[in-house]
Amino acid sequence: MNWLTNFVRPKLRALVARKETPDNLWVKCPKCEQMLFTRDWEANQEVCNHCGHHMRLRPLKRLPHLFDEGKYELHPLPRVNADPLKFRDTKRYDARLKEAQAKAEGTTDALVVASGLMGSRLSIVALLDFGFMGGSMGTAVGEGLVMAAELAVARKAPLIVFSASGGARMQEGILSLMQLTRTTIAVRKVKEAGLPYIVVLTDPTTGGVSASFAMLGDVHIAEPDAIIGFAGPRVIQDTIRQELPPGFQRSEYLLEHGMVDAVVHRHKLRETLIRMVSLFMDPLVVDNRPLAVTSSR
Repeated sequence: MNWLTNFVRPKLRALVARKETPDNLWVKCPKCEQMLFTRDWEANQEVCNHCGHHMRLRPLKRLPHLFDEGKYELHPLPRVNADPLKFRDTKRYDARLKEAQAKAEGTTDALVVASGLMGSRLSIVALLDFGFMGGSMGTAVGEGLVMAAELAVARKAPLIVFSASGGARMQEGILSLMQLTRTTIAVRKVKEAGLPYIVVLTDPTTGGVSASFAMLGDVHIAEPDAIIGFAGPRVIQDTIRQELPPGFQRSEYLLEHGMVDAVVHRHKLRETLIRMVSLFMDPLVVDNRPLAVTSSR
């Protein structure tokens, strides 16, 4: 009887027991609500296989798809005072930072700076991470973008920025607003060096980021259906008390009204960026005379 109870019965239960499905096996598309197999979804750069909806892609997952053979070098952000105002709301600011860093896969703030070959040409890429405190811009992000601009000038390389932000970081008060000026000056130095500055606007790009470096590109490329603007649509609608047109502040609407230069699918971003950089940096020959497209904005 012990043999049946202790050996046979557990074996039978294990055989017929219902296996639990892992929580992360499937992802639901927020637009078409189709269920996506996680492995296929990640292989597709987090774009829905059914409707083509572009979900928010974090920097360290995007970088391998941009550089030649997926190889790149990460540049640590300059060290800054982590909590200059000793800010506290429902939680201490330094505690929020540590919590965000623990979930950020090794990054220290809302900006990632990398360099590597893109189409056999050295390029500097700076990417905002909406998953890190809403991609908000504080002193660390400002210092990081200044560093990226200096790297581009020193190495005579194009600077490409991927924006995804809710704006300036309120926990740093006026110090975060000062980064609007600092990043604008940094971009200006890249342009004065005759180097291209290209901005890829991803969902969402709003607030102080859209009011500074995100709207200063020589070329503005947007991912499909991304929200791009300063204040959100609901804030605008409540302020002007008028119904907003369909698709207001979306990539396609801004393309139609001349605010962005192109809307490009995520799968074609790399080849588009390589082509754009080549147009800026490779001389064009007309009547046996070399001409060059240079930064003008």
